[in-house]
This record gives sequence, structure tokens and C-alpha cells, in this order.
Amino acid sequence: MDKQPKPKNFLLSIIAPVFNEEAGIEEFRKRLLKVLEAEHYTFELIFVNDGSRDGTSMLLAKMAYEDKRIKVLGFSRNFGHQVAVSAGFDYAKGDAVVVIDTDLQDPPELIPQLVAKWQEGFEIVNAMRRSRKDGITKRLTAGLFYKLLNGMLSYKIPENVGDFRLIDRKPLDILKSMREKDRYIRGMTNWIGFKQGFVEFDRDKRFAGTTHYPLRKMLSLATNALFSFSTVPMKLAHWAFALFSLLSVLTVFYILVTKFTGADVPGWTSQMLITVVFGAIQMFVLAIISEYVGRIYQQGQERPLYIVSSALNFSEKQT
Repeated sequence: MDKQPKPKNFLLSIIAPVFNEEAGIEEFRKRLLKVLEAEHYTFELIFVNDGSRDGTSMLLAKMAYEDKRIKVLGFSRNFGHQVAVSAGFDYAKGDAVVVIDTDLQDPPELIPQLVAKWQEGFEIVNAMRRSRKDGITKRLTAGLFYKLLNGMLSYKIPENVGDFRLIDRKPLDILKSMREKDRYIRGMTNWIGFKQGFVEFDRDKRFAGTTHYPLRKMLSLATNALFSFSTVPMKLAHWAFALFSLLSVLTVFYILVTKFTGADVPGWTSQMLITVVFGAIQMFVLAIISEYVGRIYQQGQERPLYIVSSALNFSEKQT
């Protein structure tokens, strides 16, 4: 199917999730507005305040008071980065949205290139990191994250692509309809398909503060990706059962050999082998089952993804 060019006149929604970014939020606003105004875009800037506990809330309120193009959603507590992005999707009115973090590792200056690619006819434009200035630990863990994840996922995700991207209104509406609790937006964006393009960039260091995605959160994100977009955990349970079955056969063979060769001794070794192996595999399989059951339970509760405690500069109630 041929790519359909996008209109010249459009509303662009910028979605910026925020959590404890007091030190750098003003610099982000300045750089972003400089780019958007230089390009003469009609835009709305949606900050999603994910339960910040520093002075971020006051700064965002001041920005919204001074500039009606800046809109602020405030959560009642911290719901997580992926949920904050999803809230931005729900409230955005644009013909296209751009998701960007406020730490300035993803440069606002790249947005015109994303828009240009979109206007060529691509419906999702991903910003792909050509290089990154993170520490060696971050680079290694990020590389390992994508390698291992893509080895197990049914739908591969592009390496070195985070949440910095432009999404057309059509795929955005599809993403809005997907209400799973354990969210992995990179996987969801890839799963829905559509015509996807890429723009490469060099990722800079954080402008201020420390990362809000330490190893613990990276592992949590990987778990969401694995259990949402892969059947590998269930296959691992089957493989564990097959392995135990093989070990059981070998153990029986060992017992019979020792019995008939006269080398039989009190069966402590064989008994312990069976007990330990069987117990370990049982616990492994139960852990996988409990993970799925827990996710089904959370989904079945039908609680909202997030709770908005304040909404600044939104002219009408959102659904």
C-alpha cells in the first residue's frame, strides 16, 4: 500500500511524562518551545505529572498559568512511566502525537525530522539511537535487555528504540483502546503494525538528576514485555516438565542397575535427587502460573489505569 502524505496544517500533541524533574524541567520547556515555534507548528504540550514529590508540580502549574498551550495532568500518586504516557494518549487532541521524556536525553530538536517523516506518509516514526552517552553499565544492561527480549518475543521490537516517537492519530486510537494493566508501549506500538519509519539520533546525557529507570525498573519492564508479548514462559514450563520426566527415567534406570548389580545402598541419594529436582521444577512452574494468574486478577478488577487529581488548561472533560 502506498504511503499517503499527511496534511501541512495539523495539530501536534507533545506528551511529556514527568516524575521529580524539578532541576531540568524549565530547560526542557525552553528548548522544546524554541523548536516548535521556529517550525510554526500548531501544538499542545501535555505534561503528565506522575506523582512528583519535589517542586515539579509547582513549576508545571506556573508554566500552565503563563502559557495556555501547556496542559498539565496531575496523578493522585505515582502510577509509572508507561501509564503516564498512556494518559497522555487519552487526553491528546492532535492529528499526531510525539512522546518525549523531559530529561533532554531525547533531543527536542529531532521533532521536525519526525514530523517530516510522518508527512511523507509513515504512520509511526521511531527515534532510533545511533549512539548514547550513558554510563557503561547502562549501555551494557540496555544492550542485553534488547538481545534477550527479542530472543523470546513473538513480535520483535527494534533495538535502540525507546518511547521517543511520533504516532499518527489512526494508530493512536488503536493504542488507546488497549487497556491492559501491565503496559509495555514499545511492544504495543510494534504489535499494532502500520507503516513505521525511523530517524536516527545521538542520545545525550541527562541534563540534570538521575535516571528513573534503574535496573529494577528495567527488569520490571522486561517482565511486562515477556508476559504480554511472548509464550516463552509457558513453553519453559513444558520444557521443565520434559526435563523432569527425563531425569525421572534416568533415576529409575540408575536404581534398577544398582539393584541388580548388587551395588544397592540405602536410597538416600536417589530419594534426595527425586525430591530436590521435582520440588525445584514444581516451584518454577508454579511461579510462572502465579505470574499469569496475578495479571489476570489485576485485569479482572477493572480498576482505572490511573487517577487524575488535577487537570490544567483542558477545556473539556476527557473520556
